Amino acid sequence: EVLRDALVSLAAREEAERVQAGIMLVRNDDGDPVMGNPNGSLTVYEFSDYNCGYCKRMFAPIMQMLAANDDVRFVVKEFPILSQSSVTAAKAGIAAQKQGQFKSFHAEMMTYRGQVNDVSIMQAAGAAGLDLAQLKQDMDSPETTAIIARTRSAAAALNINGTPGLVIGGTVMPGAIGIEELQAVIDKERTEQG
Repeated sequence: EVLRDALVSLAAREEAERVQAGIMLVRNDDGDPVMGNPNGSLTVYEFSDYNCGYCKRMFAPIMQMLAANDDVRFVVKEFPILSQSSVTAAKAGIAAQKQGQFKSFHAEMMTYRGQVNDVSIMQAAGAAGLDLAQLKQDMDSPETTAIIARTRSAAAALNINGTPGLVIGGTVMPGAIGIEELQAVIDKERTEQG
């Protein structure tokens, strides 16, 4: 019994350490697209894929949450897992951030119905007012590839295998949630940050 309790305790400690290491990887967000308050006191991370129907359903609640919480910095961790066009779209999202037009591009992509493709991605970029030649150059940059690789490592460390996946403070939430649950976790994390 003592040995079993020690093993259970060890497993729990190792799991907590794994999650903490994953959260530290997530917080390395230089170059990731940001919305909301760029200097917000609380950061919400979303692992997202532009071909994910659940991510698209979460878009309106997230925009609602950002409108109601002016202290939240929202970081999109581009996590293309559903198709090759997801990879292209993720690269375009990171490149749109470089031009300061991510929010417009993201809104175009999240409200697009159907599977995205090269044509719809470039149409969304054009509608968002992006310089398409610069966008293509930034999409193909080693920096963009490195940001996506970093996101994949963070997702693996946190056992996030699908989209959406949220990290709010120390809370990891796989799957889509409603605005009430999202706000409740934000409020809890604010209280814990003190």
